[in-house]
Amino acid sequence: MTRIIAGAARGIRLDVPHAGTRPTSDRVRESLFAALEAADAVAAARVLDLYAGSGALGLEALSRGAASADLVERAAAAAQVARTNAGRVAKAAGTAPARVHRASVSAYLRTARGPFDLVFADPPYDVDEDEIASGLAALVPLLAAQALVVVERGGRSPEPPATPGLVHDREKRYGDTVVWWLRAA
Repeated sequence: MTRIIAGAARGIRLDVPHAGTRPTSDRVRESLFAALEAADAVAAARVLDLYAGSGALGLEALSRGAASADLVERAAAAAQVARTNAGRVAKAAGTAPARVHRASVSAYLRTARGPFDLVFADPPYDVDEDEIASGLAALVPLLAAQALVVVERGGRSPEPPATPGLVHDREKRYGDTVVWWLRAA
């Protein structure tokens, strides 16, 4: 079961798409958000959740005080699950719901309006490194000064490619999951 871990919507259960997604475990989200909050990266942030799946990362940020969240998901069934979850979290937290965009990451980034302060990118394992590289490059102009981009991948995945406008800040491994923090340069 996936749930909101902390904040105004704490304990709210999140649905998970039946196929095609790999939800971030509660343990990883808990550790990640503890570090993000310690870095003062969540409160009042404008959040973008790419490859959103259930929307758990963006919705956790909303529950913890982010100003807004945009969830981007290509698969119709997953986007509908994210919409349902966004409604639950908004009701529990008393906030506006996250905006769910049913689009590929590349299509969304071509028309998106930033700036974003905090971005999550948790692509499915079958997304290749070239797509991740082009997504990061397209994201850079949409970032606020000092924005943080969190990339989550399988433990055997290579480090995200060097991208002009982004600086690698840190890396943390959680079993078979690795998380990289990139900062806007």
